[in-house]
Amino acid sequence: MALLKVSSIQKSFGAKSLLNEVDFELQTGEILGVFGRNGSGKSTLLKILFGTQTAEAGVLKVNERYYPVRKTIWHKSRIIESQQIGYLPQFSFLPQRVKVWDIIPQYLKGQEQDLVFQAPRMPKIAGSKVGELSMGERRYLEVLLIGNLDHPFLLLDEPFSMVEPLFKDLIHEFLISLKTKKGILVTDHYYQDVWQLSDRKMVLTSGKLTSITQPEELIQAGYLRSIY
Repeated sequence: MALLKVSSIQKSFGAKSLLNEVDFELQTGEILGVFGRNGSGKSTLLKILFGTQTAEAGVLKVNERYYPVRKTIWHKSRIIESQQIGYLPQFSFLPQRVKVWDIIPQYLKGQEQDLVFQAPRMPKIAGSKVGELSMGERRYLEVLLIGNLDHPFLLLDEPFSMVEPLFKDLIHEFLISLKTKKGILVTDHYYQDVWQLSDRKMVLTSGKLTSITQPEELIQAGYLRSIY
């Protein structure tokens, strides 16, 4: 089992405090769902953990190794090059004019590459260019690529947004299968998908993460007006 521990993350933009003493733990074998309104700081938090954005303060620890989250010359390289955390950004990162079967070998080799080529629905789209794929096909491909990397932790920013039901189901199934060897953090405005998938839930309000267990707490946190 691997453990990712995040403590006292603080992030501001000018005079606006976005993240204030954010704390949580994530271990392999579980899926953590994070909820929050637009602008609450969810995407910023994931970028800080991955290493493409810095924080004013905080600690990121994977097992017994510490990684800086503040702005230092080593910040980006130490977190990313450690290959501890995989990250799916909110927006597509794949080149639109390249065929799927040419993209997969750029990310994966050997058995992991075969797992993507042989995944459900993949043989039907492997000869297509990324720009020709539907939203669901493209997001499914991206999740497969990032998920099959050799990282014990996976951060997913809106994997279900604008995705057709068929591919939502495939992403769900794939993430559940990954849970046996990874710790997964997922956030998405399609809250039902995240709620159904997650073993634990937290909501980000006023810059802090709070654990929740009932859907009604999303209303109390100001995230939803109704759960119906």
